[in-house]
Amino acid sequence: MKQQDFEKKYQGAWLDLEKLLKEAPFKDNNIALPRLYHQVSHHLALAKTRRYTFSLVSKLNRLVTECHHHYYDGSSNYRFQFLRFLFVGFPAALHRNKTYVLASLGIFLLPAIIMWGLCFTNPDIIYSLMAAPQVAEFEAMYAPGQDKFGRERTSETDIAMFGFYIQHNIGIAFQVFAGGILACVGAVFFLVYNGLQLGAVAGHIVQVGYTQTFYSFVVGHGAFELTAIVYAGAAGLRLGMALIAPGSYRRLDALKWAAQDAILIVYGAIFMLLIAAFLEAFWSSSGSISPLVKYAVGAFFWIFVIGYSCSRGRGNSSHEY
Repeated sequence: MKQQDFEKKYQGAWLDLEKLLKEAPFKDNNIALPRLYHQVSHHLALAKTRRYTFSLVSKLNRLVTECHHHYYDGSSNYRFQFLRFLFVGFPAALHRNKTYVLASLGIFLLPAIIMWGLCFTNPDIIYSLMAAPQVAEFEAMYAPGQDKFGRERTSETDIAMFGFYIQHNIGIAFQVFAGGILACVGAVFFLVYNGLQLGAVAGHIVQVGYTQTFYSFVVGHGAFELTAIVYAGAAGLRLGMALIAPGSYRRLDALKWAAQDAILIVYGAIFMLLIAAFLEAFWSSSGSISPLVKYAVGAFFWIFVIGYSCSRGRGNSSHEY
C-alpha cells in the first residue's frame, strides 16, 4: 500500500487517539483507548516495515509513546516501570534484535574457544597475548587453598572489590557498545579481544592444574557477566549496521531508530553486570563455599539467564519503550 493511501485509510484513528490524549483530566477508563492504542501500535509497526517516511513514523511513534505514558502510568498494574522493563521491554528488545545477539555471541565465543585450545595445548601461547607478570598474577589468583579467589590483592575487602568489579565490567561493556558506532569495527574488535583474553586465561589456568578453583569461581557470576558483554556487543552492532545499511532512511534517522533498542539492551546489560559484580565479590570469590555448591548454583543461573534471553517479553513487540 502506498503511503498516501495508508494515511488516508487510518487518519481517522490517529485523530481520535490524539483527541483522547488531549482530554483533561485524562480518562484512563475510556473503552476506546485500548482499542485505539492497539490499532495505532499496529500502524506503527506497518509503517516501519514498509519504510514509510521518517515524519510519519515519528508521528505514530509519538502517539504510541504518549498513549503508553498516559495509560500505563495511571494504572495501578503498571506503576513499577522498572519491573516492566525487566520482564517486558528488555527481553522484547533482545528478541527484536536476536540476529545481532547471535552475531555478537559468535564473534565473542569463537576466539575464546580457539585461544582456550591453543593455550591448553601449548602453555607458551599465552605470552603472545599477555606479559609474564600478568600471567603469574592470574596463576596466583586461582591457586588452591586460598580464602578468597580471583583477587589481585588479598587485602581488599568484599565491598571494595564489588566497586572494582562494577567499574571494570561496565567499562568493558561500554567499550564494546560504543565501538559499534565506528561501523561495527570497534564492537567487533573489543568482542574478539575480550574473547581472546577469556580463552587464554581459561586455557592456561586449566593447563597448570587449577581447573576446579577457576571454573567454580567463574560459573556463577559468568552467567550474567559474559552474557551482558554479548548483549552490549549486540547493541553496538545494531548501531553500526544502521550506519552501514540504513535502508531507505537517512543514516541519522536510521541511527535514531537503532538507538532506541540499543539503549534498552545496554540498560539491561548494565543491570546484569551489577548482579555479576555482586556475585563475584561476595559469592564466587569465597573459598569457604564448596565447589559443588557453586557449580549447582551456577547451573541454575545459566539456565535462568538462557531462559530469560529466549523469552520475548509480553505485549506488542513493536512498541517503543
